[in-house]
Amino acid sequence: MKRQVLFIHGGGIGGFEEDQKLATSLRKVLGTAYEVHYPQMPADESKPDFGWLQKIDSEVSVSSIDLILVGHSLGASLLLKYLSENEHGRKITGVFLIATPFWSGNEDWVQGLKLSEDFPRHLPKDTPVFLYHCRDDEEVTFDTLEIYKQKLPNAVIRQIESGGHQLNNDLSVVGKDINSL
Repeated sequence: MKRQVLFIHGGGIGGFEEDQKLATSLRKVLGTAYEVHYPQMPADESKPDFGWLQKIDSEVSVSSIDLILVGHSLGASLLLKYLSENEHGRKITGVFLIATPFWSGNEDWVQGLKLSEDFPRHLPKDTPVFLYHCRDDEEVTFDTLEIYKQKLPNAVIRQIESGGHQLNNDLSVVGKDINSL
């Protein structure tokens, strides 16, 4: 049986199409032993999380018991939010978060994206978390990684010198870590 990977893309106009290159790279690196599922996330402006948490829940619910989660940008931050706020009944083998924003501020639009202050306590126990961030990320500044380093001290941190927000559309470093599990 193939191992299942759920890849949640980044946000914004064209986020699904842009991250298709990342999903393709991950499929290529992981090979035939893995099935990479890449659903298009909703854009429901009437919901504080754009409807993503409900979609993530439905995707996790139909997945196998043993699941690997990968998220890019907005998708990464909402995977963390989902995992820290929901019971899902699945064994999560690993969580791989790429260019993850840390939402803060008092603006109305950001409230549905913010993590609770104690979110690390609510993440699945004994599930490895990997964080990837390029120093030259033009969308999510590199110093955001420092926040996650403090909040998730047991996470594996991959600081990448260059590749921008899209890691040059090359997820070989992520694939290598997934294969190490």
